[in-house]
Amino acid sequence: MRAGRLVAFPTETVYGLGADARNADAVREVFALKGRPATHPLIVHLHDATQLDDWAVDVPPAARRLAAAFWPGPLTLVLQRAARVPDAVTGGQDSVALRVPSHPVARALLQTFGGGIAAPSANRYGRVSATCAAHVRDEFGDALPCVLDGGDSDVGLESTIVSCLEDPPRLLRPGAITPAQLAAVAGGIAVGVAVNAPRVPGSTTSHYAPQTPVSLVSSISLDAAIAAGITAGHRLAVLSLRPTTANAASAVWLVGGTDPAVYAHALYANLRALDKAGCDRLLVEAVPTDAEWDAVRDRLSRAAAGDDVPASDLP
Repeated sequence: MRAGRLVAFPTETVYGLGADARNADAVREVFALKGRPATHPLIVHLHDATQLDDWAVDVPPAARRLAAAFWPGPLTLVLQRAARVPDAVTGGQDSVALRVPSHPVARALLQTFGGGIAAPSANRYGRVSATCAAHVRDEFGDALPCVLDGGDSDVGLESTIVSCLEDPPRLLRPGAITPAQLAAVAGGIAVGVAVNAPRVPGSTTSHYAPQTPVSLVSSISLDAAIAAGITAGHRLAVLSLRPTTANAASAVWLVGGTDPAVYAHALYANLRALDKAGCDRLLVEAVPTDAEWDAVRDRLSRAAAGDDVPASDLP
């Protein structure tokens, strides 16, 4: 990494594709390998909160409270960038996204490296994130010189992103840390992207997507959707909250379960497994609307790119 090369490493959320955040050429290599648009900012990973002021200026009290409460952990803070932060990291914006991961391998890497590591998820742009070292190798093969294997990511979904450029802070991407938890620490939280909100990772309409077309289907419509697809001669993959039904014997079926944390942990691994099944369409049973499912719902809606197909419209 000190020589300007890339290293994939585990975090508690997903695996990251890392480069020296001070080396603009190395950061550009991240964009090139992922196929990521240069205007999409990266998250800079730090070893601890004492490094925050090396990367950001005019840090508001709410941001420091959030950092004290949730770092190390799955929270990214968007702050006013320091002058020496490379444009390549920020996508040309005046803000920078920072977080302190909790995974022991990530922390050891950051401590030994001694600086910030700019890292998006270790997968091709727009595709399903990697939650184990094998996923990273599946994505990049020998094009990536080093993958640190830290086992499966604990959380399994990308970090919660909060912009601290306004008062109150604004939640821009849901994750394992809920709005209620954030509000209790920050003294209030706004939710949803505003007109003047900064660009942040994972905010495009289509993202986290398998190559197999994904359709979100309500629980009450799932059986009918499966029956319609099978009748039409299509091979279906299904990710559901519940065990398979008798009329779906020919479908490739995985159960995500009804616990939001367990479902989130296995989501990307399940999507990758079903994507390899060679099916014509992947049907995903819609998850509950409770706040605990917000991050999962966000990822699934982007994976389906808004393709919420009623049963009657499926082939």
